[in-house]
Amino acid sequence: MNKILIETINLKKTYQHFNGNITLFNNLNLKIKQGDLVALVGPSGSGKSSLLHLLALLDEPTRGDIKINNIFTKKFTDEKKDETRRKNISIIFQDNNLLNDFTAIENVMMPLIIKGENIVNAKKEAKKILKAVKILDRSQHFPNQLSGGEQQRVAIARALIAETNLILADEPTGNLDFKTSKEIFSYFLKLKKLKKTIIFATHNRELANKAAYKLSIFKGGIKRANARSK
Repeated sequence: MNKILIETINLKKTYQHFNGNITLFNNLNLKIKQGDLVALVGPSGSGKSSLLHLLALLDEPTRGDIKINNIFTKKFTDEKKDETRRKNISIIFQDNNLLNDFTAIENVMMPLIIKGENIVNAKKEAKKILKAVKILDRSQHFPNQLSGGEQQRVAIARALIAETNLILADEPTGNLDFKTSKEIFSYFLKLKKLKKTIIFATHNRELANKAAYKLSIFKGGIKRANARSK
C-alpha cells in the first residue's frame, strides 16, 4: 500500500482584501499518496495556485499544518523549507520562473548543480530531458529568445530532472498546443509508474480526466471526484 506523501491538517488560508478578508480554504484536510496523479480543477481565482504554493511551502497557512513524508512543516525555518523543497519537491510555475541570464540547458542543469552533481553529468542529463520534451534544438537560447510554449517546456524539463518524489505543476500545459500537451502528460504518466506524486492545476478537462482523481475547488470548499477516463 502506498504511503501518504503529503497531508493537510485543518488548513485555512485567508487573504486581506479592501472589501474585507477572503477565505480560500477552511478546515481543508487532504491525504495524497505516493504515486498519485491528481488534477486540481476549478474556476479562475478559486485557489488552485494558492493551494499549490501552500503545498510547496512557498506561502504560510493562516491556520493548520502540512505534513510532508509524515513530518509537520509549520515550524520550519526558511532554511529548512528550502532544504525540503530541494530534496522532495519540484515546481512548475505558471509563469515558468526561468533564470533570464542562463540558457535553456543551464536552467535545466541548475537543480543537479545545486545538489552537487558535476557539470559534465548535469549537462548529459539535461540534454536527455530536453530531448524528451522536444526542445533540445533550442538548448543554447536564453529565455527571452524562446516562445511561451518553449519556455514552458524548459520549465517542465527543469522540474523533471530533479527526480523528486513530489511534482507540483500550475497549468503545466497552458502555453502548449494540444499535441505537445498530450506528450507532456504522457511523461507524467510514466513518472506515476515510478511512484512519483504529481499534483497539477489545469483548465484542460481532457487532461484532468486522465488523472487518477480530481480535486474540485469552489467557494472555499474542495471535493474529490474520480476521473472519467484514462
